[in-house]
Amino acid sequence: MAQSKTIKVEQVGSPLRRSNDQRATLIGLGLNKIGRVKDLPDNPATRGMIRKVQHLVRVVGEAK
Repeated sequence: MAQSKTIKVEQVGSPLRRSNDQRATLIGLGLNKIGRVKDLPDNPATRGMIRKVQHLVRVVGEAK
């Protein structure tokens, strides 16, 4: 069985003074505090969410 790719994402910005949809996107990614790191599946939905809040997160690495 093939392993799915994952992306490691870290939150670097605060959701304060951001719109509600950007806050909801961060919660959907599993991030809610600066410095949190999460392994997420590498798929188009996750990539779109990361792009929406790209000023608040940083992609740390990609794994197989």
